[in-house]
Amino acid sequence: MISFDKKYLSFGIQIRSFRRLVPFFQSLSTFTIGAILVLISVYEYVLYTKNGLALAYNDARSHLDIGRRVVENLKPGIAQLGSVWLPLNHILMVPTIWNSFMWHSGLSGAIQSMAGFVVTALVIYAMLKELNVGLLGRLVGLGIFVANINILYLQSTAMTELLLLATMTMGVYELILWHKSDNILNLVKAAFWIMLATLTRYDGWFLLAYATGLVFIQTWRRYDIKRTEGVTVLFLTLAAWGIVLWLLWNLLIFKDAFYFAFGPFSAHTQQEQLKKAGVLVTQGNFLLSLKVYMYALFYNSYTYPIILAIIGAVGLWLDKKITQSVRIASTALLAPLFFNVLALYLGFSVLFVQGISGNTWFNVRYGIMLMPTIAVFIGYLVDRAKAYRLLIIGTLIFVLLFAFANRDAVTIDDARVGSSQKNVSQVSGYLKTAAANEKGFILISAASHDAIIFSSGLPMSRFIHEGTGSYWRSATTSPDHWAKWIVMRTYDNSDLTWKSVSKVPGFKYFHKVASYPFADVYELDAAHTTQLITSPILGKQK
Repeated sequence: MISFDKKYLSFGIQIRSFRRLVPFFQSLSTFTIGAILVLISVYEYVLYTKNGLALAYNDARSHLDIGRRVVENLKPGIAQLGSVWLPLNHILMVPTIWNSFMWHSGLSGAIQSMAGFVVTALVIYAMLKELNVGLLGRLVGLGIFVANINILYLQSTAMTELLLLATMTMGVYELILWHKSDNILNLVKAAFWIMLATLTRYDGWFLLAYATGLVFIQTWRRYDIKRTEGVTVLFLTLAAWGIVLWLLWNLLIFKDAFYFAFGPFSAHTQQEQLKKAGVLVTQGNFLLSLKVYMYALFYNSYTYPIILAIIGAVGLWLDKKITQSVRIASTALLAPLFFNVLALYLGFSVLFVQGISGNTWFNVRYGIMLMPTIAVFIGYLVDRAKAYRLLIIGTLIFVLLFAFANRDAVTIDDARVGSSQKNVSQVSGYLKTAAANEKGFILISAASHDAIIFSSGLPMSRFIHEGTGSYWRSATTSPDHWAKWIVMRTYDNSDLTWKSVSKVPGFKYFHKVASYPFADVYELDAAHTTQLITSPILGKQK
């Protein structure tokens, strides 16, 4: 049996020499660890930006465009936050997205992801401490999270995964503290962070439901039903406030509280299209849903760490030194697993794993949502399995170094060659060349071609899209009076621009000047440009 109490390892290195490092690591404050994490975060952002990968995801460019439209648009304003994607990420962009560098570099959105990376790592460290895990286990748990290439890549993008991880992990951490101490302040903090999670991604809605069940059960075990109802209502009053606001927002702006769920741009509508195409294969098939998500999980977190995490999870659950209430609360760490499998089964979500479901990658990054959970369980295992610490740590280092050496990140594959990307450089390059030094608006559907809008480098005020109110209505009725160029997919009625203008009389004055895999470009005939409106004239719209 290998132990830190022995003088020598089998390969001749004194274990006691490692003890000299313990005071150093113990002296590291949260601020110091946070500063190190910030340096790592900034380095990785710069690395992926230089490699051209920070903006590879179409969704990243769309998120940035949504934030930009709030402050610079033919119809700017808070209504540009839209109805489908939850608003927190875009709201946090507003203070910086007005700056064109912050917009086009992606930094305005990446800041939230980078902050989420740092916060999540620190919470993993703190959570392990609350689970009575020693210094070595805490450092290993922290390292497992920080050394994951998929995490390092996503934290360098304007995607929402890292912001969600931060809010969810903080919520679970405070929930565990409340189960441990019964301090109502911890419950209020948990409610606050879960409320932010519900405004980030719909995964947070499931965590809210799961956490509410835990709060009810825990209070019922300690008090009577009246106290249980009171505490649960207190928790929900804050934790569910984000959902209430989102429903109210959809009701006020789109006249339907559930527009985000069943509207024309909703995930439900997209899933129906996929179902008709025969590619929504997980719906109604629980085993396939579980298999697909587990593959995504393994690709994102690697096989060996997941095996160790499972062992650690079992050990934590059986650990009588940890109170039963804390062990029950720790199951909230598994909420992303329950949610994603259920969403695939019900057909609310789609995830393609190449060779398993579909011939490409799509949304495979969802598998990263359990990374904090894996880090916590491995940190716990390292602390408790004293006899196998060196073996576990050594093999983990080997696996992670191998991944780093190969830059093995499925999220990068998804962003570069999967269905989550579109190479719109040809279309956007044409617009940049043709329209940069000429006056005139570009008519385009943001729902279909946000990546083109972003990649063109042109001001947002040059584009007439669904969110421009009277400009859109006027341009789709009389395109020859409003648009110098039209970008759309010819003969595709799912493209709102084609659907709107292909049958109106003014469209006959346009001719196709460029055709690309993702969109065609039409230009107004020179003979009909005399009556073309080339500057905003409709004033401020409500």
